[in-house]
Amino acid sequence: MPSVKTVEEMILSLPKQEAAIVKRLRGLVFECLPLATEKPYYGLGVPYYWRRRQICYTFPSSALYGADDEEHGKNVTLGFCQGDKMSNENGILKVEGRKQVRVMYFSSLRDIKEDQVRALLFEASMIDDSFTGRKRKAES
Repeated sequence: MPSVKTVEEMILSLPKQEAAIVKRLRGLVFECLPLATEKPYYGLGVPYYWRRRQICYTFPSSALYGADDEEHGKNVTLGFCQGDKMSNENGILKVEGRKQVRVMYFSSLRDIKEDQVRALLFEASMIDDSFTGRKRKAES
């Protein structure tokens, strides 16, 4: 897939189903994290959301593997960059061997339980608020 610069270009390049999922998740992120900044990454236009640190991202599989790839499925990942600090009491967020990031996957709009996603985004925002100006040692 060719490199794209903006989130909008990336969304336009996606299959219809993935584009709809990304748009809905993006809307929920903007609703729940109004002070966050959206930044495209990886030269693919993949949106990451920042405030004090990276909070979350949405990553459609087609952005990396292309719309014709059947091996990786057609899904969109919602990742939480400080997921290891989230409660995850009901096990919704998947660890998958990661130390810090936790994810969930959506293959259709019906998979998005909006109240659940909102609660996770608000929790992620509170975790981000806890960093109040402190930077990690590696960033100093």
